[in-house]
This record gives sequence, structure tokens and C-alpha cells, in this order.
Amino acid sequence: MRRKAPEDMRATLIAHARALFTERGFTGTATEDIVIAAGITRAGLLHHFADKEDLFRAVFEELSGELVERVDGAIAGAKNGGDALRLGCHARLDACLDPAVQRIVLLDGPSVLGWEEWRRIDARYGMRSLRTTVEGAMRAGAIPRQPVAPLALLLAGALNEAALDIASAPDRRAARRAVGKALDLLLDGLRRMVARDR
Repeated sequence: MRRKAPEDMRATLIAHARALFTERGFTGTATEDIVIAAGITRAGLLHHFADKEDLFRAVFEELSGELVERVDGAIAGAKNGGDALRLGCHARLDACLDPAVQRIVLLDGPSVLGWEEWRRIDARYGMRSLRTTVEGAMRAGAIPRQPVAPLALLLAGALNEAALDIASAPDRRAARRAVGKALDLLLDGLRRMVARDR
């Protein structure tokens, strides 16, 4: 049998850990479960990751990167910066219906990584994308011109709270619809401010 290349072993561990963390959560997944599922020894896991938390961080970062790709894909066909902002925000909320995002990013992420690390990773992936989209909406005249960072921060906070609400709701689809309507009201309010100032 051919031995797996180190990058293949790492990807295999991440894939199996992701499936187990999604199904059982971080605390419900033993390191032994991961190595058995991946067909790798515990020493093999420790060759790539310092511990289960380090592996969880890798899974979390992979999901964070995929979230940015989803948002980028959603805004690719936008007619203008205002539409891009709306589509991007809705894509972030749609992602909360994914069980892996719910469990790993939203529910387990802050407690496993700690709030500061969770925010640092979120800033590296999601905030950069959100700032760019907010800037584009300002250039298009869809929202009032102002410093980008504070508005992006407020939108990120609103989206994160909405995401947590969706992930912990008994009826996630109903929660998604409700926060989607509230998001549209918020964005429409910003748009009306531009119209009023003209």
C-alpha cells in the first residue's frame, strides 16, 4: 500500500475531524475517534497538529475560508456595490444553515478557540471581505460615505448575532427568514439616508 504524502495526511485528518466535529461537537469527539476514522496513528496526528484544539483550529480556518468563497460567489453577479453588499450579507446568513458552520464556527468555535482567537480569525477572513463590500457600496452611492471600518464592524456584529440566533434556533429556516427581513430593513434604511441627502 502506498504511503500518503504529508499534505494528503493533513487533508485527511481535517476532513474526518470536520465530519466528526459537525456530528458530535468538539467535546463529543475523542482524538482516538479522529485517528481511527482517518486511518492514521495518533503519532501521525501529532506530527501534523499539536493537539485536538490545533486540529479544530485548522478545521475552523478551512470553514472560514469557504465562507468567504461563498460570499464572493454570491456577489460575483451583483449589478452594483449596493446589490453586492445585500447579496454578500444574505450569503453569510445562508451559510448558517450549513450544519458544519452551525456547530464548528458558531457554537463550538468561540468556546474552543477563545473569544479573542475566534475574533482574530473572523477578522482575517470575514471582516476583510465585508470591508471591501462596504467600500464598494459607498463608491456606488448605495450607502452614505463615512469611515468604512466602524460601519463594517457594526454590520459584522449584527451578522454574527444573527448567525448565532439562526444556529441555536429550534426552527433554523424560520429564524433565517426573520433575520433576513430585519437585514433588508437595515440596509434599506442606509439606502434611504443616501436618497435623503441628495
